[in-house]
Amino acid sequence: MSAGEIINRVPVADEQIATWAAEAETGYDVEALRKRGRGRPGRGAEPSQVVVLRLTSDELAELDARAAQAHKTHSELIRDALAAYAA
Repeated sequence: MSAGEIINRVPVADEQIATWAAEAETGYDVEALRKRGRGRPGRGAEPSQVVVLRLTSDELAELDARAAQAHKTHSELIRDALAAYAA
């Protein structure tokens, strides 16, 4: 094993590094990489925007409780509330 070759606090064997190097030298199928779906899945045809929202501890606790009851994430619950408000 190479001295100091560490990824995410885990030592990486020379064999693994050689495998990665051989794969890189062979080349990658760009279309296959694009289809892998890296990152969070899209929510529509256009990229989503991130909006920062500041909540008090009490507001966050209420959001947590309601999200747990509805079996939803914070984001889903907030989007639902915005949709109901806009309707």
